[in-house]
Amino acid sequence: MKQECLSLLLARIAEGDEQAFASFYRALEPRVHSFIASKSADPFEAADILNETFCEVWRSAHKFEGRSKPGTWVFSIAYHKTMDHFRKRKPDAMESIDEVEIVDETADQAAVLAALEEGDHLHACLSKLKPAFRAVIELAFFEDMPCKEIAEIVSCPEGTVRSRIYHAKEALRHCLAKRMGDS
Repeated sequence: MKQECLSLLLARIAEGDEQAFASFYRALEPRVHSFIASKSADPFEAADILNETFCEVWRSAHKFEGRSKPGTWVFSIAYHKTMDHFRKRKPDAMESIDEVEIVDETADQAAVLAALEEGDHLHACLSKLKPAFRAVIELAFFEDMPCKEIAEIVSCPEGTVRSRIYHAKEALRHCLAKRMGDS
């Protein structure tokens, strides 16, 4: 859905329009849920955070000033709600959900196994990143967001986002090299 449409829906949500909220939710829920779920091993916790995120959208739609894209605003809420949950837990409780991978049935079995193994290595290395580094990597590469939007979401300067991406990529490179025996 286009940003202009999402902005109009937010304005209607601010006026208490439940139909607008339902449309807004349907447009953004899959991406926001995926973002939250990638940070939690507990699907029920991810669903709770998603619910909290959209409840906050409902309560705060009148605060949206249009200085960012509506999606960026929602991802910012989701990011902060997720980090709030992490702060309440022990640091060692941070795990990721393994994503289901769809495999081409006609592909060579050895290639399929190699791809799955590489995916497992990547997930394992991603799970070792600090939450702030993992968030910027996921937003940049899985959500295809520019650094400016990521900076708005994680509430830090754009230069810090670029630095975190660089250091996270280096950490991933080292981790993958070690896991795959290339070090």
